[in-house]
Amino acid sequence: MLVNPMPDCAFWRDRSVFLTGHTGFKGSWLALWLQRMGARVHGYAQDPATQPSLFEVARVGQGLASDMRADLADRDALAHAMHAARPSVVLHLAAQALVRPGYADPVGTFATNVMGTAHLLEAVRGASSVQSVVVVTTDKVYDNREWVHPYRESDALGGHDPYSASKGAAEIVAASYRASFFGVAGGHAARIATARAGNVIGGGDWATDRLVPDCLKAFAAGEPVQLRYPGAVRPWQHVLEPLSAYLHLAERLLDPSGAALAKGWNFGPEANGDATVLALARSLARHWGDGAAVQAPGAAGQPHEAGQLRLDITQARVELGWRPRWSLDQALAATVAWQRAWLHGDDARAMVHQQIDHYLASQPR
Repeated sequence: MLVNPMPDCAFWRDRSVFLTGHTGFKGSWLALWLQRMGARVHGYAQDPATQPSLFEVARVGQGLASDMRADLADRDALAHAMHAARPSVVLHLAAQALVRPGYADPVGTFATNVMGTAHLLEAVRGASSVQSVVVVTTDKVYDNREWVHPYRESDALGGHDPYSASKGAAEIVAASYRASFFGVAGGHAARIATARAGNVIGGGDWATDRLVPDCLKAFAAGEPVQLRYPGAVRPWQHVLEPLSAYLHLAERLLDPSGAALAKGWNFGPEANGDATVLALARSLARHWGDGAAVQAPGAAGQPHEAGQLRLDITQARVELGWRPRWSLDQALAATVAWQRAWLHGDDARAMVHQQIDHYLASQPR
């Protein structure tokens, strides 16, 4: 088995890929990576949720085979788009992806993340061309006991807040569909895996109520960033790390022995990549320079968020040969470099490709 394999360009060249959430932060990075490998990328998503957005500033739409703007709740539109694309690979990233908006709109969060996943898999059931499906969830799918040890794929699913619970439920939906409708017993050849990534950072993320975008916005304005949960521990990683894992997993699902890989997977940093919110913010300020400052008033009056959250990536390392390439410091440096270059007027699309090149040239850790 290859150690730390990277996506196989020959596999993706001229392959039809159905990508949900292509207008989002992670989806835009993934769409550009797929395009550079020659894939025919069919996007399905709502309009970008932020202004600016990476989708727009990096001109992601220029290289798409199709660009469908619709809701996951629209089953007919989803089924029609899937049928028209005739994909062999489906990468499902579309989601309501933030904890605090989940508190503000719990019903909408469950509708998008739970029923949206069910609608996506129903569309796959009706598409005989599909062979490989990766459903992206989150590191927050586990029943968080505030343990110091990392969570393994065999640990219980759960979720205190609506966002986390909705993603845990999406895992159960995917497992149910996999057991009931796919494989030898179900009669459809597609193999379905779920991917639980750590907290993702990178250039071009302008989401609200997310640590790194909040920090960079404050630093650029010459203001101190205010931390709500300075002691919270998270498995931080650059966006290219989980994207490389999603792509490799999608490839491996089509191996002759790929049926054994149709299950849940953790993709996060090595143990030394975990850090508190305060430590990460201070490191980010150091990379930014120019007097960037961090203040930690704490979480009084704030909604609940998990304190301790770590991922065990042993399964991915042993069974896929996958492991992260960049340290947390490298991830922070790349994020700051991208954001500073964009503020100076550099071409966003070219910067994405430059960082993909740099990532691919990096040595496994």
